[in-house]
Amino acid sequence: MADDDTRVGTVYLVGSGPGDPGLLTVRARDLLETADVVLHDKLPGPEILDLVPPEKREDVGKRAGGERTPQSETNVRLVSHARAGRDVVRLKGGDPFVFGRGGEEMEHLAREGIPFEIVPGVTSAIAGPGIAGIPVTHRDHASSVTFVTGHEDPKKPESAVDWAALAALVDAGGTLVVLMGVGHLPDYVAALREAGLSGDLPVAMVERATWPDTRTAAGTLDTAVDVRDEAEVEPPAITVIGEVAATRDRVLEFLRGRGADG
Repeated sequence: MADDDTRVGTVYLVGSGPGDPGLLTVRARDLLETADVVLHDKLPGPEILDLVPPEKREDVGKRAGGERTPQSETNVRLVSHARAGRDVVRLKGGDPFVFGRGGEEMEHLAREGIPFEIVPGVTSAIAGPGIAGIPVTHRDHASSVTFVTGHEDPKKPESAVDWAALAALVDAGGTLVVLMGVGHLPDYVAALREAGLSGDLPVAMVERATWPDTRTAAGTLDTAVDVRDEAEVEPPAITVIGEVAATRDRVLEFLRGRGADG
């Protein structure tokens, strides 16, 4: 679609799911084929990014050397493309509204008078454990599930995450799913142990869920850090804490697909 000074394009906040292109929604795939430009980070996964011609892709994620595009710059680029008459896909891993900053971008677009559409995606918070044989809820083990970001250091005085409260939820029969948290694993494991959770509580880490090289490492609260280090688990990875994390051992022999790897 050519630029048109009289037309304002639409921005589509699209969830790409956990990484396997087979888990893209039909709507997401259609938009990737028809959009004028796709702004993405690394979380959508290489196979999904390969669906988009290089000339239509703009990387707004983290790059070599730790450099990353500030959110403010991403916001500016979304508005600029739309005002130039282009239809834009803002491609996000998982779902746009689960730690994907979709809410911030939606509000910014509204303030700037840019039309937008939300395209939900399969959230990695549920799909990641699921493909590894770990249900986040289970009639026998977990009646609730809590999702939390692991980016924050639990030792920060101003941390918005109440690990003691989360420990109480797990102790009451819930599941805790930590996204983007393998770097701070020693800190929040210690915080949960200090809050009274048993060292024998099952823990599993799912790295690059549904990607070709996905793998899972499992242990307990007391062994999780050693398991992470020995397996060299790296981001992007999801940590599951709770009795459901032990389910994988009982079904792994019959588990097929990418979740059976590792």
